Amino acid sequence: MGNGLFLGLDIGSSTVKALALDGQLSVVAQGLCLAGYGGQEAARSLVDSILEQNHRNRADLSYTVVTGYGRVRYQEADQEVSEITCHATGAFHLCPRVRTVVDIGGQDSKAIRLDEQGRLLDFVMNDKCAAGTGKFLEVMAGMLSVSMEDLGLLATRSSHPVSISSTCTVFAESEAISHMSRGAAAQDVAAGLHKAIAQRIWGLLVRIGVAPQLMLTGGVALNVGLVSSLEGCSETPILVPANPQLVGALGAALYAAKKGRR
Repeated sequence: MGNGLFLGLDIGSSTVKALALDGQLSVVAQGLCLAGYGGQEAARSLVDSILEQNHRNRADLSYTVVTGYGRVRYQEADQEVSEITCHATGAFHLCPRVRTVVDIGGQDSKAIRLDEQGRLLDFVMNDKCAAGTGKFLEVMAGMLSVSMEDLGLLATRSSHPVSISSTCTVFAESEAISHMSRGAAAQDVAAGLHKAIAQRIWGLLVRIGVAPQLMLTGGVALNVGLVSSLEGCSETPILVPANPQLVGALGAALYAAKKGRR
């Protein structure tokens, strides 16, 4: 057990993330890849890849916890844990000052409140509509003919954001097209879309009560335009960890270490 690894696996709707800890809770392997159909084969390949890169194999895994959208279909884990728990655990481990966590995934977004010990106090999630998710941004990036990486940067160059009133992806896209047909600059449309998403997410946060420090997790946290728009709503700095897309996998690995040590 002393040389064993504790694996956290986060199978999302668009990407799969994996992270392995040793007995001292140091990260020894991590990685991510596109999920593909269902994410199961991608998850198995990713685990084998990160272990091989560190001259380890599956026999070195003492305990595995899987979380995320595709967790129920992954059979190789010792336990499955909700992404709410894993993102809360991972965020608090990275910064014990965190009291509010926002995780924006490909298909849903979640707002989570923690107490001083990192325990879950409350949460609310939007899983009924694509607005306020990574999928929304993907659709809007395609409409503006820019990459997902460039979409946030484009929004930061705006000086006159357009108004997007709809919270529905289909209608918001229609509004954006109308603005463009009237001559609005692409950066102003991008900024308006980011502001609409931020307001949607802020609505989730208001429902649970926002307490600093606020951390943004998930791959969408790498979008500087969204971070800026959300900071405008909250009027407080938002903490974005170095690898926000791996926070859920980190939380799963920490949970695996807790269970495996027993």
